[in-house]
Amino acid sequence: MSRPTSLKTLSRRWRVGLFGTWSNTLLTFLFMAFLAWALPPLLRWAILEAAWSGTQDTCAQARGACWAFIGAKIQFIFFAFYPRSEHWRPFLALTLMLLLFVLTATPRFWHRRMVWLWAIVLGLVVLLMSGAGSEEQISATQWGGLPLSLLLSAVSFAGAFPIAVLLALGRRSSMGGVRSLCIGFIEVMRGVPMIAVLYAATLLVPMMLPDGLALDKLLRVQIAMLLFFSAYLAEIIRAGLQALPAGQYEAARSLGLSYWASVRLVILPQALRSVVPALVTLAIGIFQATSLVAVVGIFDLLNAAKASATDPNWLGFYDEAFVFVALIYFALCFSASRYSLWLERALSYGR
Repeated sequence: MSRPTSLKTLSRRWRVGLFGTWSNTLLTFLFMAFLAWALPPLLRWAILEAAWSGTQDTCAQARGACWAFIGAKIQFIFFAFYPRSEHWRPFLALTLMLLLFVLTATPRFWHRRMVWLWAIVLGLVVLLMSGAGSEEQISATQWGGLPLSLLLSAVSFAGAFPIAVLLALGRRSSMGGVRSLCIGFIEVMRGVPMIAVLYAATLLVPMMLPDGLALDKLLRVQIAMLLFFSAYLAEIIRAGLQALPAGQYEAARSLGLSYWASVRLVILPQALRSVVPALVTLAIGIFQATSLVAVVGIFDLLNAAKASATDPNWLGFYDEAFVFVALIYFALCFSASRYSLWLERALSYGR
């Protein structure tokens, strides 16, 4: 086990990294000059001359940002058009999903029962958001904000995972028909933009359904995202399978394990461990890609923030809305990226 890095060693690394060569020194001074040019006006706009409370008239007289707008519209940014009297439902759903993510990120809770926990929690979230137990059902068209963004990304990743495993195994299969079908699905999904898939789910799928059968737009978008990201996830899993030495497959067969038993007990655990950074990166990308559902009229977190600035009482404060949402995205995505680094070190500790 390595000794903790001393302050002297850390200081030396910083000094060498910033001023070790003439090119590093030049880049350091250029970056410092950029900060000296950009930070003062940014600090004046965001903090020193900002309006932290008041009305739109108060903000009109301020020279800086209007953070009073965020305080007035924060519920709409988080929950969009969800009925105000029922805001406890998306708040509870958001809390349940965040707790689920924390438990899933903790290795001590990794067990097959976690699959059932995901199914139960996501089912409860859907029931809460749909108004279960109340007198009136809440339409999915009223869902929005951060709970919807997290729900779309969670269902997309969790639902795509088993499909991706089958696609990755099928692409490496010796059966030509199965391999061709898997390759075709993966290449088609990876060869078209996600916006095209969302438009197809919104506009084309209803026309292809038989008479009398209708699917909610949010459900169609969720299925489209699930299938779209399963192709990308399949390629990540396939990379992990190909990185595994051939001896692992032979060792599993020599133990008398069946194909599916060897995949479940020997192959997949090692393959997935080798692609942990790629899996977390894809999860971050799925969360960020939920902002694209705005093109089909679904009010995710970003679209809700944009719509909040169209309120006649708070008209035009788009900068504050986008900055606030950007901070939320950054906090969640940066935390996930740091977790990826920690998990990579933790899983390789015993090697």
